[in-house]
Amino acid sequence: MSAPISNVRPDPDQVLVDIVDYVLDYQIDSTLALETARNCLIDTLGCGLEALTYPACTKLMGPIVPGTIVPNGAKVPGTSFQLDPVQAAFNIGAMVRWLDFNDTWLAAEWGHPSDNLGGILATADWLSRNAIAAGKKPLTMKDVLIGMIKAHEIQGCIALENSFNKVGLDHVLLVKLASTAVVGQLIGLTRDELINAVSQAFVDGHALRTYRHAPNTGSRKSWAAGDATSRAVRLALISRTGEMGYPSVLSAKTWGFYDVLFKGDAFKFQRPYGSYVMENVLFKISFPAEFHAQTAVEAAMTLHAQLAAQGRRVEDIRKITIRTHEAAIRIIDKKGPLNNPADRDHCIQYMIAVPLIHGRLTAADYEDLIAQDARIDVLRAKMECVEDAQFTQDYHDPEKRSIANALTIEFNDGSTFDEVVVEYPIGHKRRREDGIPLLVEKFKTNLARRFPVRQQLAILDVSLDQARLEAMPVNEYVDLYVI
Repeated sequence: MSAPISNVRPDPDQVLVDIVDYVLDYQIDSTLALETARNCLIDTLGCGLEALTYPACTKLMGPIVPGTIVPNGAKVPGTSFQLDPVQAAFNIGAMVRWLDFNDTWLAAEWGHPSDNLGGILATADWLSRNAIAAGKKPLTMKDVLIGMIKAHEIQGCIALENSFNKVGLDHVLLVKLASTAVVGQLIGLTRDELINAVSQAFVDGHALRTYRHAPNTGSRKSWAAGDATSRAVRLALISRTGEMGYPSVLSAKTWGFYDVLFKGDAFKFQRPYGSYVMENVLFKISFPAEFHAQTAVEAAMTLHAQLAAQGRRVEDIRKITIRTHEAAIRIIDKKGPLNNPADRDHCIQYMIAVPLIHGRLTAADYEDLIAQDARIDVLRAKMECVEDAQFTQDYHDPEKRSIANALTIEFNDGSTFDEVVVEYPIGHKRRREDGIPLLVEKFKTNLARRFPVRQQLAILDVSLDQARLEAMPVNEYVDLYVI
């Protein structure tokens, strides 16, 4: 006869406690982290502005009920919408992730920590507008930057040693978790309420990776993070009402997260929470490509120039060998038909073929007009991915965090080009000196897609000044982006 199950409510799982204590108590004093967060902010918002040029994205924007305007609600940059913070978080989160062009974190689990900006900025803007209406002080953009640093850290540190994709769960689970913790702090939850909120994020339903993999790859991957960060705002607000939490949500036998969804394994941690993730985050600067392919695209651009210089054509190519790391093979090595842009921007062969042919890779190159070029699929069929064990080791090395790819072209006449190797993409910490000026140019280009010159200059004036930006009320900064 089995022993009865104890109904004594346990202390909260240590994972919950560590997240909450970090969010409430840790002081961000890293100048590098704050400067990187400012660059992350402008890059993330710029990605959202570019996404607003795509009808597939804009059809999802706005209130749930058309025509709804929320007094003192959060405004959605690049639009005229003013919404409740939950729907505003969805709008902002969806637009910044739509084109797969915002920042990236690669580890046992990968993801895009700036996805959390949807919930953070929407909540901070809503709180600020209501504070002003009540005669109180609004939050400043430094509060937003600190929230970004902490959300990056929670998502990234858990991702270092814990693979959710290997059990079929999508990385937006970590967006929901990190956003819940940071948004909960912004809205003033007590320590116990915040532990309850974070437990709610774990007990919640979680997205499957179905929409990221063949044969079901689809556009949900472009709004899944918006859904996650908006759900986080909802859970934080529910917890503010005094709604109870679930202290052993992770460790409970049979019914807890570990047993139900993580094969019985507990989370492992490489380092305590600090500001490591923001300081080391990867920016997508040159190409809107899944990050494991960034260096492959850069190598393909080099090879395109060599082809042109030597009068060679892509039709002369017999074989292309892609020496790469294990994660790239697992995620973006694809054969067969590619059915939509979401399919194409997660195929390393497609992301190499386009720059080899055209000498570029833009968001528009994933659309049907370009994809119908028969040369792309012909080239894809000639490519082979081969894992390099050292590349895989360096990918996981916390001191290197490389994302290496190497391309070798063999021609029909038996000749070859020398292998082109790129270990670190332009958005890597080791290439910040080269990368940040290009990131600023990317932001300027994206501002020009949406705003007249005077408005562009007003945004740039404060966005590139660390001290002025940090001191600016959140609502005043967001107002700069209103159409």
